[in-house]
Amino acid sequence: MCCCTGLITFIENKEKIEILYQAKNKKSQPNFFVISTRKGQTEMFKNLFKKTNNYQIYAPMNGRIVPLEEVPDPVFNQKMMGEGVAMIPSEGRVFSPVDGKVVQVPHSKHAVGIETDNGLELLIHIGLETVALKGEGFSPKVNVGNRISVGDLLIEFDLDYIRNRAKDIITPIVITNSQNSGKQFLITEQREGKAGETEIITVS
Repeated sequence: MCCCTGLITFIENKEKIEILYQAKNKKSQPNFFVISTRKGQTEMFKNLFKKTNNYQIYAPMNGRIVPLEEVPDPVFNQKMMGEGVAMIPSEGRVFSPVDGKVVQVPHSKHAVGIETDNGLELLIHIGLETVALKGEGFSPKVNVGNRISVGDLLIEFDLDYIRNRAKDIITPIVITNSQNSGKQFLITEQREGKAGETEIITVS
């Protein structure tokens, strides 16, 4: 196990930069690593030692990824509820896209609210105007207060039943506190999503 006790020293001149990295190993003498490069590559090496606070929101279902602007409902396509993306499911299961806890499962069972470990509030809304179905066709697998991890099953639903009775099966995934979160959100350009694997939103 390596314990870093030294400093990373940048020695700059017109021709090169030397990065001197000292690390002390408990079982051996201190080791030294010297890398030489051109001055124009300084940032590349500095970035190796920067920490990133970016994290991902994953697809909550299998299916096609659609920009939120294409959801046929102004509440979502005008982002009145927040930033996000949508999916058209290919099967009737919703999985957790993040690590966090369940904070809402309405009586109509058509949606689930999640608070992520990073403080974001996420809403997965299955279909449009599905509240009118009064819970028919939906089977939640979690309760309010449950801890969840990426890939955990949240809701099962009858895809054909909802497709035939709701306005649309398109499913918005919205960050409801995005406007005051102080975060930036990068939406994926991918058009096919796999639950728990495809990164659909990068948060920074």
